[in-house]
Amino acid sequence: MNGVVSEASDQVGDAVDGAVDSAKSQFDDAVSDALGGAGISTDGELPDGFPVDDVPLVGTVEGGGAGPDSAGWVARTTLGDGETFETAAGELEGAGFTGSAVDSDADSGFGNYSGSKYTVLLTVNTADGVATATYVVTKA
Repeated sequence: MNGVVSEASDQVGDAVDGAVDSAKSQFDDAVSDALGGAGISTDGELPDGFPVDDVPLVGTVEGGGAGPDSAGWVARTTLGDGETFETAAGELEGAGFTGSAVDSDADSGFGNYSGSKYTVLLTVNTADGVATATYVVTKA
């Protein structure tokens, strides 16, 4: 009986891992399409031209991407202990951005933030206990 339970547990785990990987791939493809073909790096650096003085980021930068001709940027960060969607959203609001279509729970969140120079689509997702924030930034 123990072997059957273990095998079923492994199958469920594999199915969940596959679904998460597929969702990440679809998200990356959507970001690439939105920014005119830009890829997302995982090199720990922000893309060239990212407006760091205007768009505050929360967490450790994992990578990002840039659209052609500075059409837009993506930054992906890993949030630290105690940092949540509300933390990241609060930083944007503190920098003068106004949120709309905002929704969140304890593990995730989504919102569109408009500022005088830029618009930021912020998403936060938690998987395996690690919260990741993705900022999609375009000119206002």
